[in-house]
Amino acid sequence: MTPAQFVDSLFANTSISPTPAERLAIIGRFAGAANTLDVAARVAAVLDVAQHAAFTQAETNRAFVLMEYFGYLRRNPNDAPEMGLNFDGYNFWLNKLNLFGGNYIDAEMVKAFITSIEYRQRFGP
Repeated sequence: MTPAQFVDSLFANTSISPTPAERLAIIGRFAGAANTLDVAARVAAVLDVAQHAAFTQAETNRAFVLMEYFGYLRRNPNDAPEMGLNFDGYNFWLNKLNLFGGNYIDAEMVKAFITSIEYRQRFGP
């Protein structure tokens, strides 16, 4: 792979679109090499992409919603009583959290989980 292909592949796997300057800076880690044989440059490129602000925010939001399911509902997001046993509920909450820029308070995430019928049934009437 060329450095450009490598960097583009990293960003494609994160679903993040870098600015042209960010992309060129990461490609620059390879110092003009025609390939990606330089292990240190590959590591630096992976770290640059993994530490990209948009990627860390997206991963933080995913982890937060998953924590809500584990912590309050004590289940995986695709386990029963999830309708269809899919991730529709998880995706709904993730999209809502993303809409609020990761601000779970304004998105009323905790409130929604602790007032849910599923959560309240665990503690009786």
